[in-house]
Amino acid sequence: MRFLTLRIAAMTALFCTQPFQPEALAWHDKTHLSVAEAAGFELWYSAAAPDVAKSKSVFGAVESPNHFYNNTANQPVTADMVLAQARSYNKPADNEGHLYGAIIGAVREYLAASKSGKYANYPLVFCAHYCGDLSMPLHNTAYDDFNKERHSFNDGIIENSVRNNIDYIQRMMTFPYIKSEADLAKEIAAVAETARLLGMKMRKENRNMTTEEAYIQVARSASLFCGILSYAERQAASATPVAKAVASTE
Repeated sequence: MRFLTLRIAAMTALFCTQPFQPEALAWHDKTHLSVAEAAGFELWYSAAAPDVAKSKSVFGAVESPNHFYNNTANQPVTADMVLAQARSYNKPADNEGHLYGAIIGAVREYLAASKSGKYANYPLVFCAHYCGDLSMPLHNTAYDDFNKERHSFNDGIIENSVRNNIDYIQRMMTFPYIKSEADLAKEIAAVAETARLLGMKMRKENRNMTTEEAYIQVARSASLFCGILSYAERQAASATPVAKAVASTE
């Protein structure tokens, strides 16, 4: 994970010089891969795997609710809502879903595995996927007739172009500095709320996303995941015996 800090710093300078290139699942596979790659994740090529796991009936009941929040009450998304959902991570038979808490849960799993000395990157694969799901408007609104009718089309709105536009996504990215789980919950809520509001606008105007709107949304996902990678790396490093020994001498 140490390479991520250097890569993120290099990416920040690179984005300023790159040319502009326009151009129930949440996003199709290439879009998920592109979100993870734009964020600088070394296992970006695995970012579609959680949908594969979800497709197996033996895992589907547990994994599926991690991918959406069926916001039937159309409530604004808050940090408190995100943290409350974390208690439901990987719990089956949840028709409402708990996408927001799943991101928190995946980060917690990564940190726990890192602390124990285990190979820890697989929880981040799930986290990458959930961050992608987060920006898709129809995964943050009621799963009603409008949602069902338009879901698949909107999942694939940029699927044919997205692998050629990683640099375009990166140009739109920001780099949130996440210092705590509370900060993380706020960042998750902010992305989810943009998706919810866009979903409501689509309903009001009875339309699909535009290509431009979809790229803006996936850039928000990539930005969040980039911030999570940096946060997770710092937290994992501070929990190692070497780091603790250094801290005790200061």
